[in-house]
Amino acid sequence: MSPPPHKVLLTGAAGFIGSHLGEALLTRGVQVTGVDNFDAFYAREVKERNLQGMSKLSGFTFIEADVARDPLPLEGVEAIIHLAAKPGVRPSLEDPGSYMEANVTATARLLDAARRTGVTRIVFGSSSSVYGNATPAPFDEEKPAVSPISPYAASKRAGELLAYAFAHLYPLRIMCLRFFTVYGPRQRPDLAIHKFTDLIARGRPIRMHGDGSSERDYTYITDCIDGVLAGLEWTGTARPGSVEIVNVGGGARVRLDRLIALIGAALGREPTIERHPDQPGDVRLTDADLEHAGRVLGFRPKVGIEVGIRKFVDWYEEVHGRQSRASSRAG
Repeated sequence: MSPPPHKVLLTGAAGFIGSHLGEALLTRGVQVTGVDNFDAFYAREVKERNLQGMSKLSGFTFIEADVARDPLPLEGVEAIIHLAAKPGVRPSLEDPGSYMEANVTATARLLDAARRTGVTRIVFGSSSSVYGNATPAPFDEEKPAVSPISPYAASKRAGELLAYAFAHLYPLRIMCLRFFTVYGPRQRPDLAIHKFTDLIARGRPIRMHGDGSSERDYTYITDCIDGVLAGLEWTGTARPGSVEIVNVGGGARVRLDRLIALIGAALGREPTIERHPDQPGDVRLTDADLEHAGRVLGFRPKVGIEVGIRKFVDWYEEVHGRQSRASSRAG
């Protein structure tokens, strides 16, 4: 087991995964310099709330900056965890250029800054979307991910290819983690579990695209953080010039209609569903093969979907419960 780095640069620190990860690192005694540009994809106040937990812990410094454009604060940094990205499959269809800048150009600039300053340990947050619809399930990392079906997915695959190029040229050790639909407290408000919970709690209809048979591999946030921390540890012992791609998933496929039913049951409400056609860019299925993750990182998810949804709904009701009930009565 390699010792943890003394100081980490964490990009996307004010995001959902980044804020949980920052807290986990700080409680382990790692100094964290967090960077975020407060992209307008969702409200700045949400991200500012995400930072509150880290701000109460010693060893945390925050810098508002854009990875694609601004110099990175790398003095004293021993490892980088790069989670900053423009998220969202469907919005990437409307503005693909901004996704390339935020997700590809930013990653190239970060890798270049790392090699110039001698930082060799890097964890890159990729996505299960790189598998597209052509990869047979379960998705294992050896299968070619060459047919992304959205600009977002293409941008994440491009980030992985940049990792290979830089590791070939320089003594970097890069762990690329393909996240499978991470959820839990502080999840982005635009994502399905958060959005469905909010609408059902308020007694409002939810839009279900397709017939409900599409399936996702959902990963609870604590399992995701375990995967990232294991990936960071791997960078401490890996051979210089090496890249590893590893799935981080929940270990089970969940149908969309079952997900909606679980949320409704946890809230004690019957969901009202509006049916709509499938959306362009959405994959029909995600399914993480976790054998490689187990071998390389010792990764095994611990939180199943029933427990995870209950935990998420508990958090939602703690934060939004009064407002949602009032809104439901008023409507």
